[in-house]
Amino acid sequence: MKAIIMGCGRVGAQIASMLDSEGHDVTVIDIDPGSFRRLPPTFQGRAMVGNGIDQDVLKRAGIHGIDAFAAVTQGDNRNVMAAQIAKHIFNVPKVVCRIYDPIREEVYHSLGLETVSPTTLGARVIKEALES
Repeated sequence: MKAIIMGCGRVGAQIASMLDSEGHDVTVIDIDPGSFRRLPPTFQGRAMVGNGIDQDVLKRAGIHGIDAFAAVTQGDNRNVMAAQIAKHIFNVPKVVCRIYDPIREEVYHSLGLETVSPTTLGARVIKEALES
């Protein structure tokens, strides 16, 4: 699989590392060049400085022909915008974006975006732990 990960924070670096170690072709984009220090020394993919909502940056990252795109920056707005660009402009088959705000997540589902909310997932796990 060819994938682009937008955001090289803890989650983005972990996803990139996991995919890379499984032999996938991974490109990570982040606006902060220092963020790539989170990638392991064994990382074989590409690390690219740039803004993942910039179509020229996405083209340079090789968005044409990729199989998957994940938007996992700290900003819900940037993640949603990048996910929409990947899905609707570049027709990436699998697009997932992280959304912290559960209320927004419902709206984005209605737009056809696949989202993951760590807020909702974390609350669910903690509730289950409290009840067990």
